Amino acid sequence: MAAGDASCELQKPRKVVKKLLARPQHEGVGAVVRRSIGRFELRYFDPFLVLDEFSVTAPAGFPDHPHRGFETVTYMLQGEITHEDFAGHRGTIKAGDLQWMTAGRGIVHSEMPAAQGTQKGLQLWVNLSSQNKMMEPRYQEMQREDIATVKRDGVEVRVIAGESMGIKSPIRTKTPAMYLDFTLKPSAHIRQPVPPGWNSFIYVLEGEGVFGRENSTPGGAHNLLLLGHGDGLEAWNKSAEPLRFVVVAGEPLGEPVAQLGPFVMNTEEEIDRTVEDYQRYVNGFEKARYWTSKAMATEDF
Repeated sequence: MAAGDASCELQKPRKVVKKLLARPQHEGVGAVVRRSIGRFELRYFDPFLVLDEFSVTAPAGFPDHPHRGFETVTYMLQGEITHEDFAGHRGTIKAGDLQWMTAGRGIVHSEMPAAQGTQKGLQLWVNLSSQNKMMEPRYQEMQREDIATVKRDGVEVRVIAGESMGIKSPIRTKTPAMYLDFTLKPSAHIRQPVPPGWNSFIYVLEGEGVFGRENSTPGGAHNLLLLGHGDGLEAWNKSAEPLRFVVVAGEPLGEPVAQLGPFVMNTEEEIDRTVEDYQRYVNGFEKARYWTSKAMATEDF
């Protein structure tokens, strides 16, 4: 019996159309990320700009840096990261916790290790439409115990955004999106509906699974699997070990993308204005003029 939505009969299950192994690269200061979306083979998968599986051990990290024009979704898998920004927002994101940050017109913040050993997690960048790029910044944060979790027929799903197995997340996404964390025991099988017009992908965290078709080539850890068109996905764990993966889907914006590092707008002219705003501390970056994170003030980077 399939879990996910046991009553769901998919008319057109999505097939895996592209498979990418996310290889380690250096980002921030001494941090290591496995980047799958946002590298040369896959610059953009509308509306997703970047997907990083990060690994950080102090004193490495992501010291003070700006964002404009998109949302960052930080989902911790192991350890703890302390986040602080120029508006006075500060907190620690622990294993299993979620932070959905809408940078909008401007955020300057830092993300640094808060525990011994290696901190691991996923960070997804979700593009904002032209009408939302200059909105006021906001945060939506959920602790591990507050994320809706359902267990059924050898399947566990944590509903970060969207809906699965009859449970909806309270997270409000400016760009319509789904984000689900599945763990399948050996022999478990899921069907998960996905809105037909949305782009979707799977990122495998642990184990090895079969996705799209029962006779497909298995996909293992650190692999990004882009899914084609259809009304949902199917996945099987045919191995003897647990399988863990995230399913992410979003409604394409269909707008031009102009990007310069942490700034994502629609035109090069808007990027030029953003750089000028940041350098002059105006139009959303006013609080950056005299702000330095506590991490930067106490560490030698």
